Amino acid sequence: MRYLGPILALALLLPATARAEWLEASSPHFVVYADDSERDIRRFSEQLERYHEAMAVITTTDAPPPSPSNRVTVFVVKNQREVARLFGEGGRNIGGFYIPRAGASVAIVPRVQVSSGDVDQSMTILLHEYAHHFLISNSSYPAPRWLGEGMAEFFAAARFSEDGSVTVGLPAVNRYMDIAYADEVEVEELLDPDVYEKRRRQRYDSFYGKSWALYHFLTMERERRGQVGQYIQLMGSGKTSREAALEAFGAFADLDKDIDSYLRRRQLVSPVFRPEQLVTGAIAVRRLGEGEAEMMPVRVRSRRGVDAEEAAELVVQAREIAARHPGEAPVLAALAEAEFDAGNDAEAIAAADAALALDPAQVNAYVQKGYALFRRAAETEDSEAAYKEAVAPFLALNKLENDHPLALVYYYRGFVERGRDPSETAVLALERAADLAPFDLGLRLNLASQQISDGQFDRARSNLVPVAYSPHDNPMAEGARAVIERIDAGTQGDPEELLALLAPPPERAEAIDK
Repeated sequence: MRYLGPILALALLLPATARAEWLEASSPHFVVYADDSERDIRRFSEQLERYHEAMAVITTTDAPPPSPSNRVTVFVVKNQREVARLFGEGGRNIGGFYIPRAGASVAIVPRVQVSSGDVDQSMTILLHEYAHHFLISNSSYPAPRWLGEGMAEFFAAARFSEDGSVTVGLPAVNRYMDIAYADEVEVEELLDPDVYEKRRRQRYDSFYGKSWALYHFLTMERERRGQVGQYIQLMGSGKTSREAALEAFGAFADLDKDIDSYLRRRQLVSPVFRPEQLVTGAIAVRRLGEGEAEMMPVRVRSRRGVDAEEAAELVVQAREIAARHPGEAPVLAALAEAEFDAGNDAEAIAAADAALALDPAQVNAYVQKGYALFRRAAETEDSEAAYKEAVAPFLALNKLENDHPLALVYYYRGFVERGRDPSETAVLALERAADLAPFDLGLRLNLASQQISDGQFDRARSNLVPVAYSPHDNPMAEGARAVIERIDAGTQGDPEELLALLAPPPERAEAIDK
C-alpha cells in the first residue's frame, strides 16, 4: 500500500535467508501474523478476543463482528527496534503503533509475552490502541480527547489469568505517577478543551493520568455509574463538553475533590470477568506456505506504507521471492501490491490476475488490480470505458465479501473520478462504507464532502466531528473544525467555500493519500 509519509528505514524484519515459520491466527475481530509457536499465537489471539468482549460488556456494546477484511491485522515483529524502523521518523521510542484504514487497519507490535499475569509494555500499547479502535467503531458520538484516552488507559491496564479470566481497570502505576509528579491538570481542563488550551504547559502534564482517574472513578464508583453515558448523549444532542459535563457530573470543583478522595483509597475496584462471561468465537491457526512466509517482511512494509524510493527497492525483493514461488497465490497478491506501490500498473494487474487464477478468493489481488486500473484510467482518454473496467474488480470483490468497505468506496469513486454525479446507490455505498469503517477519518471526510455538495450540512457536520476532534493529530482536523463553526453559526455559504476549507494544505495532503 503506497503511503507518502515519513521515509522508513530500509530494514527487513528478518534476514532474507532465514527460514521463517510464520503463522496466521484468524478470529472474529483480529488476524494475527507472527513467527511463533502455534500455542503462543493461539493464546495471544484468545487474549485479544477476551479483551474485546470485556470492553463490550462494560460499555454495553452488542455490535456484530466486522467483515473479514475489516478486522484489525496485527503483525508481530521480532523486537522493538523493528517497530521503530517501521514507524519511521520519530519512532525511536515507539513500542508499537496502529494505523486505522477502511479494509486495511493494521497494528505493528514487537513480540509479546503471552504468559498469565499483568501484560507487558508491548501488549499494553496494543490494548490501548485497540481500545481507541473499539470506541470509535461502536459509538454514534465522537469521544472527547479525555474520554478516549481515559477509556484506553482504563482498559489497557489488564491482566489475563491462567483460568481464562480477564481483569481490566487495574491501578495504572504510570498514571498515578503523572498525577503525583507532572504539572497538574484539573477536571475543568479535561472537560472544557478551551480552558486546557489557555493553560497549556511548557512540559509534560497529567492529562493522561487525570483522564484515566476520571474515567475510572465515573465507571467504577457506584453513585456515578451511568453518568458517562448521559454525558455522551448530551453531547450528541448538541451540548458542548462543558455543558454536558456540568449537567451529568455536577460542579467541577466537587468532582476534583471526589477524584482525589477516590485515589487515596487503599484499593481500587477492578472488574474481573470469568471465562464463561466472555463468549468468543473460534480461532483458526494455519501455517503460511514457504513463499508466503518469505514474503512477510515485504508485506508488512507494504501495509505500513512506503515512499517512492522505498517502493522501488521493495518491488525488487518481491519479484525475487515470487520468481521462487510462482504457484502461491498470496505471494502473487503481495507482488501485485509491491508493483502498484512502485508505480507499475501493468505489472500489478498481471500479478493480481495470476493470483486470482490460482485462487479466486484472494481479496488483496482484487484490491490491487482495482487500484492499478483506477490510476491508469485517470490517464486514459476514453475514461468512460476505463473506469468501467476499473470498477469491475471491486464489483467482483463485493460479491465475494459484501461488506468490504473498499468495494463500496470505489463503486462511488467510479462516478466521481470520471466527472459524473454519483448515483443514489453510489452515495448509499459510500455511507455504508463509513458505517463499516468509522475509524477511517479520510473516509468520513469524503462522505462529509459529498453531503456538503448535496446541501446536507447537518449530516456533514456529524461526520466531521470525529475528524475535528480525533484523539490523535491529523492533517484534516483544522479544516473540519472551521467547517463545523460555519455550520453552527449558520454562515456556511456556498458549498464550494466549505469544500475549500476541507482541502488540506499542500504540504500535508500527501499524508492523507492511502
